[in-house]
Amino acid sequence: MQFTNKKVLLFDLDGTLVDSVPDLALSINAMLESLGKKTYPIDTIRQWVGNGAEALVARALSGDTSIDKGLEPLVLSKALDIFLGFYAQNVSVESVAYPEVLQTLTTLKDRGYRLTIVTNKPIAFVEPLLSNLGLYHLFEYSIGGDSLEQKKPHPLPLLHICEKLDVSVQECVMIGDSKNDILASKEAKMQSIAVSYGYNYGEDIALHKPEAIVDSFQNILALFEKQG
Repeated sequence: MQFTNKKVLLFDLDGTLVDSVPDLALSINAMLESLGKKTYPIDTIRQWVGNGAEALVARALSGDTSIDKGLEPLVLSKALDIFLGFYAQNVSVESVAYPEVLQTLTTLKDRGYRLTIVTNKPIAFVEPLLSNLGLYHLFEYSIGGDSLEQKKPHPLPLLHICEKLDVSVQECVMIGDSKNDILASKEAKMQSIAVSYGYNYGEDIALHKPEAIVDSFQNILALFEKQG
């Protein structure tokens, strides 16, 4: 298929553009170690990424994708502060852009599309990560998980982009790796593309019925013609 009459492309960040799990895992384990708690392998922590920093920390403290309902708010708050401190120092030590991300984004921009970021990652880490990977200059606008009152899977961040850039929902496409991206797009009545290689809690992204699924980021190019 091809998407037509589109102007703005909304990209998720972690698991879509960047494999950030190595640095998230490093920081989570440093936090757990500082609290005298058990640490976890990177592949376990990979299953906990996608709902923002607080959910990631809560899962780490719970040792499971399901968050312990008995987790004390003060314990979570302290652990979150510790994690954010470690992550601020390690935001792009081992994180890498997925293959062909720079080239594909550059081509899309050259074709006349406006590029934005809609992530659940705290906004303070978005610019440093993208800048260190040589990607930040490609994006017109970014929203983090703490930029608005709601984050994905709520549709508010997607609708906010439409309002901010003065475009209709029909002129936009959400591109992400997890059900949060697809659920948000469906609630916003926006079309979506899923990448199959990211972080989706071990679940097949096809279950959530995006309009298209790509196995490689560069395959997005075939879905969008040059503007005008």
